[in-house]
Amino acid sequence: MTENTHQDALRRNPLLEAAQEEMVKFERKENEFRKKDRAERAAELHLPLGEIKVH
Repeated sequence: MTENTHQDALRRNPLLEAAQEEMVKFERKENEFRKKDRAERAAELHLPLGEIKVH
């Protein structure tokens, strides 16, 4: 129920909504950058790129 109230408040406040959209864009770009950086480092070290399993 609290989540719905929060979403309603965001819809009513265009500034908060715009800020949230910008944060989503930033996070998406950051994730893409990290993925690319990880792949480049793995290639430099000749390591296979796969999920790391922690026991």
